[in-house]
Amino acid sequence: MTDKTSSQGAGKEDCGACSGACAGPGPLPEVTFSAFIISLASAALVGLGEVPDPATGRVTRDLLLARHNIDVLEMLRQKTEGGLNAKERALLDQILCDLHLKFVINSDAKAGSGAAGKGA
Repeated sequence: MTDKTSSQGAGKEDCGACSGACAGPGPLPEVTFSAFIISLASAALVGLGEVPDPATGRVTRDLLLARHNIDVLEMLRQKTEGGLNAKERALLDQILCDLHLKFVINSDAKAGSGAAGKGA
């Protein structure tokens, strides 16, 4: 007997831990390295306040969370050195470049708004 739901569609069933609420409205994306990288990048963008939090719909900034997700992506780049195809490597490199830039901009904006608030 095989369980065909173990790798696909498993999110649709009620696991008991969340009363089915974690299943979400649609099918889960295919499990690929690129999809995994994009999910981590999306979490970093939420932390940077670039996109709304999908759970709340609100835009908030949590630079610590953003930095953590960027660090995870950096670790993956190091650990997968030589093991990715050209498209995966290019995607990871481009995402990290974009996230580093957005992190610096958001960090500078936070520092600037804090300094401006002290003088008033």
